[in-house]
Amino acid sequence: MAAAIAERVRHALTPEEFVPLRVLVVDDQPDAADALAEVLVLLGCPARACYSGPEALAVAEEFDPQVCLIDLVMPEIGGLELASRLKARAAGRQLFLVAATALGDTEARVQTALAGFSFHLTKPIDAPTLADTLTRLGRALVPPRPPAPPDPFDAAD
Repeated sequence: MAAAIAERVRHALTPEEFVPLRVLVVDDQPDAADALAEVLVLLGCPARACYSGPEALAVAEEFDPQVCLIDLVMPEIGGLELASRLKARAAGRQLFLVAATALGDTEARVQTALAGFSFHLTKPIDAPTLADTLTRLGRALVPPRPPAPPDPFDAAD
């Protein structure tokens, strides 16, 4: 089912709209993390699933994600603390943080905004919402194309 949805979403996007980004998915619920990572891979994104903050920090060292989808409520290291550590590790490189959480209340949204998250997605997250979010983030990474030079054979006289 996820493959069929991802395929429909991928065909609806033009290559200029979607940039496959490296995505790290962090959720202490393995089924949730694995499902999101699977959809991301089907969309064409290299993705890794992690089930804890410490694991995410270790994987981020070698995977070097461009986007981190982070659950906020996790044992050991919560999502907000993990986000702070991942940003510090990025050392000035562009790293987009996306909350992927069951917490959809105003307080949680304010916390993620203050912590530097670009988006706050409330579970369950469907493939079109995920693709749209990644498309927006990809546009921020890819500089706009310069305008085409004028056509010398298209004289206006």
